[in-house]
Formats: sequence, structure tokens, C-alpha cells
Amino acid sequence: MPTATITSKGQATIPVAVRSDMGLKPGSKLEFIQDVDGVWRIVKRKRSIMELAGVIEWPGSPVSADEMSAKAKQHVADRFLKEG
Repeated sequence: MPTATITSKGQATIPVAVRSDMGLKPGSKLEFIQDVDGVWRIVKRKRSIMELAGVIEWPGSPVSADEMSAKAKQHVADRFLKEG
């Protein structure tokens, strides 16, 4: 079982096997989460949705939030009227 020692500065080196298994690279962020039973878990921080802005190319022109909302409302109304 991999282990680490805490230094006087509160730092620890994460063993290679753990870094590899968790997909950790320099700059990766870790979260410390305490379960309801008091056990601490260390997990790789997931990216914020805002960090994903621009990752996917959109072939069309930009669409405003108002336009998306109007389309969604129209879709729901069309579906409701067809089923009703």
C-alpha cells in the first residue's frame, strides 16, 4: 500500500502509483472531502463548467440566452400541444 510522510511544512509527496492511477499531473488540484462518517477522501478536483468555455467549436453563429430560452419554450409548447 502506497504511503507518504508529512513534512514539517505540511507537505507530502504523492506516490507515483497513486498519481498515475488518479491521472494527476503538475498543477492538478485535489479536494479533501469528509464523509458523514468522518472518513476523509482525497479526490481530483473536477473542472468547473466555466473552464470548458471554448472547448467545442460551434459551426453556426452565436446564439443568445434569450434565443435559446425562446426555442426551448417553443419546443415544450409544440410537444405539449401535440400530445394534449
